[in-house]
Amino acid sequence: MIEQRIRDSFAKQTMMQTLGAHIAEVGEGTVTISAPILPGSRQQHGVAHAALSFAIGDSAAGYAALTLMPADSEVMTAEMKINLLAPGVGDLLRATGKVIKPGRRLIIVTAEVYAITGAEEKLIALLQGTMVPVSV
Repeated sequence: MIEQRIRDSFAKQTMMQTLGAHIAEVGEGTVTISAPILPGSRQQHGVAHAALSFAIGDSAAGYAALTLMPADSEVMTAEMKINLLAPGVGDLLRATGKVIKPGRRLIIVTAEVYAITGAEEKLIALLQGTMVPVSV
């Protein structure tokens, strides 16, 4: 049931559609989102733009938080920090969001973003942030 809720919500995100992103996995307190590194999401050096890493990392972390919320609540990002560790070289990016500390008013989350080429994976970004529950 929660997985369908996450997938239905994700399907409404036109930004994720523009990026070609999709949900790869949903678990309790964790969500993984993948996106191809399309020509339109590259920066001037030909690698994935940091905005792609941030967008899928933020969404993965937010949906990870939503997996722990009651049906009458949603979440919104209150703040999010990103550390860019390496260029996004590869065929696609994969972001896995996780809940670190759930709470009634604040939910602390992280996301790891990997660049993937074939079987090779490289950690390229770490995100940490705070989600705030909102009533629907």
